[in-house]
Amino acid sequence: MPFTGARNVPEISQNPAYLDRNGIGDTILAMGFRLVPDRTVALTDQEDTEYGSWHRMGLANGHLANMVAGNWQSGVLTVGLLGNCTSVIGVLGGLQNSGTVGEKRDVGLIFIDAHGDFNVPETTLSGMLGGMPVAVSAGMALHNLRRESGLDPGIPSEHIVMGAVRDLDPLERELVEASEIQHLSTDDLANRRDLVRAQIERLARVTDVIYVHIDMDVLDPREVPGHPLTVPNGPTSLELGGALTEMFKHPKVAALGIASTPADDRDPDGLSLAAAYNLIKGALQGVRQRAGG
Repeated sequence: MPFTGARNVPEISQNPAYLDRNGIGDTILAMGFRLVPDRTVALTDQEDTEYGSWHRMGLANGHLANMVAGNWQSGVLTVGLLGNCTSVIGVLGGLQNSGTVGEKRDVGLIFIDAHGDFNVPETTLSGMLGGMPVAVSAGMALHNLRRESGLDPGIPSEHIVMGAVRDLDPLERELVEASEIQHLSTDDLANRRDLVRAQIERLARVTDVIYVHIDMDVLDPREVPGHPLTVPNGPTSLELGGALTEMFKHPKVAALGIASTPADDRDPDGLSLAAAYNLIKGALQGVRQRAGG
């Protein structure tokens, strides 16, 4: 289980290393899993001089995609410690290309975030790329960025499930409502394992491989007080960890991403660190329960 983070990439913070250097590997080993050497996504010196921060983001995501594809081909579950949600595109690209040479696999996405990240440049209020990666992954905008990230074609919206999304821009909401995206509410994640299981089983019928992505701002704000984009009424990390256990029981669930963990001086009491541990442990509990595991 490698760790994939990012550095020297515009719009990506240094916080992915926070969990790595605070013992998450030891926790995973104690659960009976084997670790392969952790790797960090980085631009080459030449790529770092390329024009445009979005272009450089696409190049970095392409490196991430290659790592993820290699992991799944080798039978390794990816646990991605990610700076922000733009890495979604690269992970999906890697899973899409994780089959035999020339084969495009159908990919499903469980996107768990307080925000939909389903804006396009014409609808965004902030102009932030971080508010667009799910729409980009669905082939709705920024096609060069998507292709550079290894994802081509984009994934159909019916292959996307949003979890605990509760803060959408007005025009973004129109896009979501016009799509075929399915939804799990905060209460569903916390209390309705049957609904969680039903969504995983639905995705498994129509896709070959599934990615579960979490932005830490989805949680109860008391667990991520250093996150600048928290929204009330999120699940606790233990509640969401239980839902992840249900998801990761399915053998088609191939990767977990944890993005935007408040780190260091933004997490002085270690609350976010503990919350991220709960999520990773919840997912790995599900892997342990897989049939034949």
